[in-house]
Amino acid sequence: MYLLRVEVGRRDSECIPKEALQRIISTLANKNDEIQNFIDTLNQTLKGVQENSSNILSELDEEFDSLYSILDEVKESMINSIKQEQARKSQELQSQLSQCNNALENSEELLEFATRSLDIKEPEEFSKAARQIKDRVTMASAFRLSLKPKVSDNMTHLMVDFSQERQILQTLKFLPVPKAPEIDPVECLVADNSVTVAWRMPEEDNKIDHFIMEYRKTNFDGLPRVKDERCWEIVDNIKGTEYTLSGLKFDSKYMNFRVRACNKAVAGEFSDPVTLETKALNFNLDNSSSHLNLKVEDTCVEWDPTGGKGQDSKIKGKENKGSVHVTSLKKHSRSGTPSPKRTSVGSRPPAVRGSRDRFTGESYTVLGDTAIESGQHYWEVKAQKDCKSYSVGVAYKTLGKFDQLGKTNTSWCIHVNNWLQNTFAAKHNNKVKALDVAVPERIGVFCDFDGGQLSFYDANSKQLLYSFKAKFTQPVLPGFMVWCGGLSLSTGMQVPSAVRTLQKNENGMTGSTSSLNNIAQ
Repeated sequence: MYLLRVEVGRRDSECIPKEALQRIISTLANKNDEIQNFIDTLNQTLKGVQENSSNILSELDEEFDSLYSILDEVKESMINSIKQEQARKSQELQSQLSQCNNALENSEELLEFATRSLDIKEPEEFSKAARQIKDRVTMASAFRLSLKPKVSDNMTHLMVDFSQERQILQTLKFLPVPKAPEIDPVECLVADNSVTVAWRMPEEDNKIDHFIMEYRKTNFDGLPRVKDERCWEIVDNIKGTEYTLSGLKFDSKYMNFRVRACNKAVAGEFSDPVTLETKALNFNLDNSSSHLNLKVEDTCVEWDPTGGKGQDSKIKGKENKGSVHVTSLKKHSRSGTPSPKRTSVGSRPPAVRGSRDRFTGESYTVLGDTAIESGQHYWEVKAQKDCKSYSVGVAYKTLGKFDQLGKTNTSWCIHVNNWLQNTFAAKHNNKVKALDVAVPERIGVFCDFDGGQLSFYDANSKQLLYSFKAKFTQPVLPGFMVWCGGLSLSTGMQVPSAVRTLQKNENGMTGSTSSLNNIAQ
């Protein structure tokens, strides 16, 4: 950000250079963009406050309704318990009362009979009545009754005391929320297509259960943009205070990160976001200029012997009219598939201006769609197992449509041939350097444009295969040749740490490759 100084008292006649005015305009535009982004952030935050407040109020109502519901259920249960106890005791007492009334009635009847028996004059009858009274008294229920109530009228065992619960309810408060973590940019690391983010808590909090990290890719530096086209991705349940995202494709200039702490109940505020640079070379294959016998899709290319047959006949017809001799492809192979080694072009028609011609003839070539003009870059290539021949390297944009990689002074490559005989070689300016190493499963390409170096590595072991030294005088494009097989690319990759380390020592070990090194024209 430029600092603008307005000096008071300048004369109106003073001339401001155009470059200075352009810097002022750029500064104002950047500031306006920054303010607009902040306005968008404030508007989103205001909207979030309103929405979240409404959600929290709804949740609060639900929580209290849940409490009310629980209290109503408990009350109903207790009322039922009291009523059941009342019914049980009432039934016991009613039963006991009924038995006592029956016993009293029988006893009064027996008492009346006994009283009348006292008036009997006849001894024999009196003796008989007395025996009956005695037997009846012996069997009378009144003498077998318990004159103690089976239950009491005490109901205190069903009384309640909610003083403790009332105190708990009176102490209800909002949940304790963890404070926002602090991301330490110094401790964060971006290397080998991995990002390690480290943070710390502003003060110790032993109630923190885990952390949540969110990240997203962006092409804007500075604070995250509200209207950024990317969505936040979430990594949950992080137990430590750092996390590493690995195996990333760096297809954006930057990545935003933010972290929040969580206890058992709730998540806290997000940390201040941090923006880390994740710049890497991203390119696709240029289908518009590739050979018609190549099927090209983004980062994959595959040989297609039937591709563009109709177009080929038209091209050949035009070339024959211009007295240009193109040898039939079938003459070079019994199988009908031409050898990639032979060039059959006798002379070349003038290139069409305004757009790049397609590669043709036996230049089964496709270039990347992004030019390298500076810096250090890295990408990887993997060939299909049955691929008979392929080349990997770089070339100037001026590479002719009939030119094959490595056979001109405007292209550099390593070439793998599995057809008739197996060869592995470095090629430049039609010179060949055989490589006495095994062909790796994946080939890593390192291009140091400013340092004038093009190196090839075993992508898995990072073993150096070969290095070119060349002073690049023009932008270069990734270049690929494939015949009877296919290639797949991996882009958006940082220069691996192992390759950077090897590059520091490589300058003193290039004597064996000097035969192909030159200053490119």
